[in-house]
Amino acid sequence: MSRDTSAVRISIIIPTLNEARNIKEAITTTQPSTNIEVIVVDGGSQDSTVEIVQSLGIKIISSSPGRAAQMNAGAVAASGYILLFLHADTRLPTGFDVMIRTAIQKPSIVAGAFKLRIDASLLSLRWVELGVNWRSQFCQMPYGDQAIFLTKQVFQQVGGFPDLPIMEDFELIRRLRRTGRIVILPVAVVTSARRWLQKGVLKTTLLNQIVITAYLLGVSPQRIRSWYRREKFKRI
Repeated sequence: MSRDTSAVRISIIIPTLNEARNIKEAITTTQPSTNIEVIVVDGGSQDSTVEIVQSLGIKIISSSPGRAAQMNAGAVAASGYILLFLHADTRLPTGFDVMIRTAIQKPSIVAGAFKLRIDASLLSLRWVELGVNWRSQFCQMPYGDQAIFLTKQVFQQVGGFPDLPIMEDFELIRRLRRTGRIVILPVAVVTSARRWLQKGVLKTTLLNQIVITAYLLGVSPQRIRSWYRREKFKRI
């Protein structure tokens, strides 16, 4: 990597599906930065997501729905040396670009992510954050809502996101851990509390743990996804 880290382009890939409420704010947090490109990959939104992105002058491409497929499509379209995968309901911290470039050039680092902060004042969510950040730091297992970043070369070497209907970020991180160290930056991204608030913090946390356990026990991702959709998407 060049000693002038600002010369290293970061491609920020944001998968969307009906994210009109969140996408503008997510994109806004990418802007006070140097040498980046933002690529929104839409999976067939029926709301005004596409129109909002276009009004902001941001590149948008279409893909079949599903985060894995959308993020892989974004990676193919990306011109950056570094890829940053950002959920549409997550906001980046100021100076994220400098922190990422500095971290990724360190020996043995193959990928990284940020600490997590959840955008709600419930005390129970502070415990969730504590658990997430402990797991990320000591187990090197960040999840997708922590804004995973890595070089495009490493992404291609591990085969990108696996073609799974769920757990694609979990499996990507497992593959990356076999190749090197995953760094967790000491500042937080801020993610929406919607999935915890809609079903309750305890129930959502338990559901997430059941999903992970089922996946590790060999339950098919398709079956897990059907369980998860029944629980999570009753709101739709």
